[in-house]
Formats: sequence, C-alpha cells, structure tokens
Amino acid sequence: MRLGKLLAAAGFLVTGLVGAASYAAEPVPWQLNLQPAVTPVMQKITEFHDLLLVIIILISIFVLILLGVTMWKFGAKRNPVPTTTTHNAMLEMLWTVVPVIILVVIAVPSFKLLYLSDVTPAKVDMTIKATGNQWYWTYEYPDHGKFSFDSNMIPDNELKPGQKRLLETDTVVVVPVNQTVRVQVTASDVLHAWAIPAFGVKIDGVPGRLNEIWFKATKEGTYYGQCSELCGVNHGFMPIRVDVVSKQKFDAWAAAQRKAAGIDSAPEDKRAVAALKNTAR
Repeated sequence: MRLGKLLAAAGFLVTGLVGAASYAAEPVPWQLNLQPAVTPVMQKITEFHDLLLVIIILISIFVLILLGVTMWKFGAKRNPVPTTTTHNAMLEMLWTVVPVIILVVIAVPSFKLLYLSDVTPAKVDMTIKATGNQWYWTYEYPDHGKFSFDSNMIPDNELKPGQKRLLETDTVVVVPVNQTVRVQVTASDVLHAWAIPAFGVKIDGVPGRLNEIWFKATKEGTYYGQCSELCGVNHGFMPIRVDVVSKQKFDAWAAAQRKAAGIDSAPEDKRAVAALKNTAR
C-alpha cells in the first residue's frame, strides 16, 4: 500500500514538473526560463537544455522510487535481522556502465554545441567591436566607416512610457536580420562580459585582449542583455540593447551614423536612404 502511495506521489510530482516547465516556457514577466531563441546557437542551447531536463527528471524519479522501495522493503519491522550482503557484481557493473552511457549521450551534443558557439564561421557579413568601460559600452563598426558611439543606461527619471527599466540605453546597437555578425569584445579598465540571452552569446571583455563571438539573428525585434562579469559598484547598470532590422533599414541607419560622425558617405549610402524613404511612402 505504501509503495503504491509513493508511486502515485512520484507520478504527481512528474506531472507538476512537466506542467511547470511548459508554463515557464511562456515569455511572461517574472517567469524563470530561457528566452525564446532567435539565433541558431540559442536554438541548439535550448534543445540541449531540454535534453538535460528530461535526463535529470528521469534520474530523479528513479532515485526517488529506489529510496521508497528500499525504505519499505528493508525497514527494521520487516527485516529485524540485518543482511550480511556486502556486494553485488551485477549491480556494481550496471551502476558503472549506465552512468557512462548517460555521460556519452550528454557529451556528444555538448561538444557539438561548444564548437558551434566558439568557432566563428569563415564567412561573416559584418563585424562590431564592443569595448566595456566602467560603466558603459563603446561600439565601433569597422566595416561601415569605423564610426563609433558610447551606449549608456537611461536613468529611471528619463524613461519614456513602455521603456524597460535598467535595460534601455541612450544609443542602440543595430544589426541586419539573417546576417552573420562577428562581435569583437575587449575592455578598457576591468573585466566585463558582453551577453545577450536571446542570442545565446556571452563572452568576456579583457583589457589588452580581443575576444570574439558571433550570432545570426533570424527575427527582427529588440533584444536586451547586460554586462555579465562583476566589474564594480555599477555593474548592474551596464545594459545592452540590440535592434535587429531589415538590411535596407540597417544600411540607412549606418549611413546616418556616418553622416553624424562626419564620415564621407559612399554612393550606396544615398541609395539606401532613398530606398528607405520610398518604402515609408
């Protein structure tokens, strides 16, 4: 009877865990889960997370049932005389081989994911350089005239309706959709880290060192990140905002940035601005 109750409790626990996981997957404020993936790397991270979650739940259920059976079957009331068994060759072999198999199942997709996220594709469409400072970011677009700008968090008293507290910046990073973007990250003072959860990217900015990571956003929109390396008293006030737009809008934005910086515009810049105006009409 007790075993049946334990099994019923385990089944209820599994149902609750699955239901909670499904609910947490919704992009609802104050919920804890991965953000919806908008890059191939983040999609793989989400799939790997789901695989690990299934494995962890199954192992937890197995251990829970095993503990329940052990307490029920080998309790002092049913076994007043302690057993003298010291080992079991078959069980010892199983609890060695089975964990190895589980680790191999985990390791194969893990190594593939590490390679995918760490190795920048041979062909990239553009490069952005991000420099971490205490406590703001500096961005440079070397492929588009080398214009640069600082990006600071907007304080609470300057936020407009609809803007997100601690996440909005006075200038934003803009990239084209479906383009492979290489981000080179460094720092001017202490350790920083450039991270955007929806992109599945996080890389340290180290003074005197240039690290790089890549992403390919497949959906237009606004995405947020933050400095993810403790860098001082205002570490929590270094947000990152990236706007993913169409190639046409990006070209027009880049042309406007060059003009504002006093950099000569190329002929294609004028065509991009004209095309954007025609689209707006």
